[in-house]
Amino acid sequence: MKAIIAHAARDIRLEDVPEEDPGPGEVKLRLAAGGICGSDLHYYNHGGFGTVRLKQPMILGHEVSAIVENLGAGVSGLEIGQLVAVSPSRPCRECRYCQEGLYNQCLNMRFYGSAMPFPHIQGAFRQSLVADAIQCIAADGLSVGEAAMAEPLAVTLHATRRAGSLLGKRVLVTGCGPIGILSILCARRAGAAEIVAVDLSAFTLSLAKAVGADRVINSTEEPDALAAYSADKGTFDVIYECSGAATALAGGIGALRPRGIIIQLGLGGDMNLPMMAITAKELELRGSFRFHEEFAIGVDLMRKGLIDVKPLITHTMGLDRMVSAFETASDRTRSMKVQIAFS
Repeated sequence: MKAIIAHAARDIRLEDVPEEDPGPGEVKLRLAAGGICGSDLHYYNHGGFGTVRLKQPMILGHEVSAIVENLGAGVSGLEIGQLVAVSPSRPCRECRYCQEGLYNQCLNMRFYGSAMPFPHIQGAFRQSLVADAIQCIAADGLSVGEAAMAEPLAVTLHATRRAGSLLGKRVLVTGCGPIGILSILCARRAGAAEIVAVDLSAFTLSLAKAVGADRVINSTEEPDALAAYSADKGTFDVIYECSGAATALAGGIGALRPRGIIIQLGLGGDMNLPMMAITAKELELRGSFRFHEEFAIGVDLMRKGLIDVKPLITHTMGLDRMVSAFETASDRTRSMKVQIAFS
């Protein structure tokens, strides 16, 4: 079978890898759709991000949906031919953090397509995949594209849980890529009273407005627009910082009211923080990393029609156009979520 393998920056190849058969408790899947994530783009464009670098060839991808092809011994609750969303979160369930229920902090996490450990954890962008049955969430009634959106949706559901109650709160979202747009959807579903979105791209801001942001700010055209929200020590209760840019975080902190909460999702590397403002306004900085149980919750919300991810899927390209798909996904002036059709 074919798989998309990253060898170095700007060097991805469609190569043959051996197929596997499912063992007890496992499921053999025929991949349907795979979304190109920000981390995939970091590997493609830069060979990694921050201190995480490619040290060996690695199959990319962790946002996937698939069709069940075969069931290993002891698997129940799934049917051959069924569409599933495949969670890339594979904690060991034995380490101290798993025992505490902090599965996303697992010491032995085998998250698809990750160069954080070495040897790297191979990803899911392959025509056939063997997964644990527990990873496969039934996605009946969804399109293959919607089912593949469960992973980024789970990221923002976890962030929303980290933010605490949003009922009646004023929310700022900085960075309107897929995670920023999904954060808007989650914050609104959680009861946010006002949502303001900031980005550099008119294209992404138009989508932010379409999915429910009350106001959008193009910081290139309106560099001082957040200043009005900084009066009287600030306005917003919560910031979803989705860009990973120090300038975005600093501007957001100025607009955050005392004892406000910063949810940091963007991973752009280490940055300098305005610690005087954080201290004087008694702000809380909360990291948000991956997810676990939120994956199944996200699938359920989509199946019930409570969160609509379809507007985010701007491009779907065949496996033979994988390089074009990565190039398109790298251009935020014309794409939001680019997916690869594997079948």
